[in-house]
Amino acid sequence: MAGVYTVKQVNSYIKNMFKQDFLLNSVSVKGEVSNCKYHTSGHIYFTLKDSDAALSVIMFASQATKLTFRLKDGMSIVVSGRVDVFDAAGKYQLYANIVQQEGIGELYQKYEQLKQYYEDMGYFAKEYKRPIPAYVRRLGVVTSRTGAAVQDIINISLRRNPYIQIILYPAYVQGEYARASIVKGITALDKMGVDCIIVGRGGGSIEDLWAFNEPDVVEAVFNSSTPVISAVGHETDFTLTDFVADLRAPTPSAAAELAVCEYAAIENRLADYKRHLYHEIMYSLSGKRDYLERIRLRLEHLSPVNQVYDKRQRLIMIEDKMTIYMKNKLQYNRHKLLLLASKLDGMSPLKKLEQGYGYIEDAGHNRVISVKQVHENDDITIFMKDGSIRSKVEEVGKAWQKH
Repeated sequence: MAGVYTVKQVNSYIKNMFKQDFLLNSVSVKGEVSNCKYHTSGHIYFTLKDSDAALSVIMFASQATKLTFRLKDGMSIVVSGRVDVFDAAGKYQLYANIVQQEGIGELYQKYEQLKQYYEDMGYFAKEYKRPIPAYVRRLGVVTSRTGAAVQDIINISLRRNPYIQIILYPAYVQGEYARASIVKGITALDKMGVDCIIVGRGGGSIEDLWAFNEPDVVEAVFNSSTPVISAVGHETDFTLTDFVADLRAPTPSAAAELAVCEYAAIENRLADYKRHLYHEIMYSLSGKRDYLERIRLRLEHLSPVNQVYDKRQRLIMIEDKMTIYMKNKLQYNRHKLLLLASKLDGMSPLKKLEQGYGYIEDAGHNRVISVKQVHENDDITIFMKDGSIRSKVEEVGKAWQKH
C-alpha cells in the first residue's frame, strides 16, 4: 500500500530531522533535577523540569566521570548537550555532555525548609521513636491499591507469616488528593488498633513523592499511637515521613521484612527452647534424684532401726573381740597357773613329806626349823606323809653328831 511506513522508518526519519537541526545538536537547557538515578553501568538518568514541562536526560558514564559533584533531586542545573531520538523507543531525550550546578530548585528548597522546621520542633528526636512490636499480628498498610508496593508487602508478609492479618487502606499516593487520603488512612488504621502501620509507595521524582512531605501527613505520622514504618520510594529517596516515622525502610519490601516476624524462625526458636528446656529439666531431675538418693541413704543410715542394727553389729563385734580376748586371757592365765602350780608343787611340804622328810611343830603349833627353838622336855609333833608323831625332847644337840 503506497504511503504506509514502518515504525522504524518513521523514527529514523524524525531522528534524521533532529540531527539536521543545528540548535538541537548543541543546546544548553536550564531546569531542576528530578527522579535522578545512578545506574550500575555508570550512566546517569534524570528528568530536567521547570514549572511547565519536563525533559528526559541521559549522561553516559564517559561524561559522568567528569562531574565534580553528585546530582540530587531538587538541584537547579544547566545541561549542555544534544537533543536526539532514541529510535528503538520513539523517545527523544537530551544527551548531556556538560552539567553545571546553578542552585537548589524551589521544591527541593521547600523540602529543606520543612525538614529544618520539623527537626527544630523535635519531631525527629529519638525520644519519640516507638519500638516496632516483635510479633505483629495485625498489620495496617496505607498505600495505593494497584501499585507494586502493596503486592510486595502482601507477598513478603504472608511468606514470612501466613497467619498475619493485613488491613489495607487504599490511598492516593500522588496528586492533589494524596495528602488527605494518606492522613485518613493513618488515622483510620490507628483507631482500629493494629499492631503496626506501613505507610509507603514505590519510587518516583520529588514531585511524585511530595505528598509524603506535606505537613498534614507528617503530623498524622507523629501523632499516631501505633508505631509507623515509612517505606517511600527507593533506597536513595528520602521524605519527611522517613524522618518522623518510628522506623524508616528503604523500600516497601524491606518494610514488610522489618514489620513481620518470620513464623518458621519462631517455630525453630520454640523448638530450640523446647529441647533446651527438656534437657534442663532432665538434668535438674537427675540432680534432684541423686540428691534425694543421697538423703535417703543418709536417713536410712541415721534411722533408729538402722542405728539399732548398727549398734547391735558393733556389740556383736565387741562381744566377739571380748570372747577372743577372754579366751586368750584364760589360756594365758591357765598356762601361767600351770607354771605356778608346777613351781608350787616343787616347793610343797607334802611333796617333801612323800620323799621321807618330816614337818615339826612345837606345842604352840609353830614350825620348828632350828634346835634353838626347842628345849629339853618340850613337846613336839612330827608330821610324816602317812601321819604324825607326838614326842618329847630328850636332848638338844648343837650340831649334827654321829653316834
